[in-house]
Amino acid sequence: MRDLGSGFGYLVKGQRWVARHGRSYGFGLLPGLITLVLYAGALVALAVWGEDGVVWATPFADDWASPWQGLFRGFLTAVLFALGLLLAVLTFTAVTLLVGQPFYENLSEQVDADVSPDGTAPRSGLPLWRELWISGRDSLRVLVRALVWGVLLFALGFLPFVGQTAVPVLGFFVTGFFLTEELAAVALQRRGVELRSRLALLRSRKTLVWGFGTPLGLAFLVPFVAVFLMPGAVAGATLLARDLLGEESADDDSGARDGRPDAEGVSR
Repeated sequence: MRDLGSGFGYLVKGQRWVARHGRSYGFGLLPGLITLVLYAGALVALAVWGEDGVVWATPFADDWASPWQGLFRGFLTAVLFALGLLLAVLTFTAVTLLVGQPFYENLSEQVDADVSPDGTAPRSGLPLWRELWISGRDSLRVLVRALVWGVLLFALGFLPFVGQTAVPVLGFFVTGFFLTEELAAVALQRRGVELRSRLALLRSRKTLVWGFGTPLGLAFLVPFVAVFLMPGAVAGATLLARDLLGEESADDDSGARDGRPDAEGVSR
């Protein structure tokens, strides 16, 4: 239970950090806003032209009598839009992190430097294209794992009573775990921690990870909230990554280092 509270504490500390660093927060909002516009455009296009796509894909129903043709194609159109919406929810964080790699990398470095006793932050030393490739590749691998869990939970959802009680709760914990992995990867990848090692590290402190990722996943269900919480989530995940690796951090919750400039060069 202590780890569970600590995980939630890192989530709160991350939001506090960006609240004190307005410029970093402003830049951190840009990738989420860009991704939101792209996803909104894709969903609007799906809503407008989805029915045409269903008609094109079901020529065998052209001669069906009314109302069966309309009901069948209407059902498929609704399913298509629902699947598109589900895919958008599952991939929003990964795509936002990929679009905002330079922004979030810089933000994570600032957090590291701000809380590190010596005022330094680890750097990968890799060119941007290489970091983007690794981030995209690992995000795809994580998405495949998440989809496998999604299919399993969907099947378990048909079980009487358990499917309507325990399975949704388990689904939120699974979502929280993979959401934390995506966010903590910004700091861990910079330290050269590979995906397999990252997953093992997160599994070793599951309650800490759930305490961070599960409430964040619940908050992300509210439209547009993900955009505004993302910068703080990256900051909090950086603090969580330091804990997972046993790195020493400043005890002061403000993240200040006595007599030293903070991450934005402001003396405290």
